[in-house]
Amino acid sequence: MSCSGDDIERIGKARYAELRPQLEVDHWGKMVVIDVHSGEYEIADDDLTATLRIFERLPDAMTWGERVGYPAPYFMSWHPQDLPLGPNGDSRD
Repeated sequence: MSCSGDDIERIGKARYAELRPQLEVDHWGKMVVIDVHSGEYEIADDDLTATLRIFERLPDAMTWGERVGYPAPYFMSWHPQDLPLGPNGDSRD
């Protein structure tokens, strides 16, 4: 069975909402990967491990992932001092 990206997101988020109260107690900060067809899920420290586990059990899984307890699964940080250019776009050399 095929799903559009919007369907995967809608179903995945709905299933996560059902699981959320218990997941947040026991697995805060971990990744949960949900098969949107069956509702089955795997939890791990990272999304790759959880995804591989669910595909071992359900090779045809269509997955949605969330970081338990956070509004986004990934975080980015930006440090201007790590860039090759100064704050005004000029070379640091």
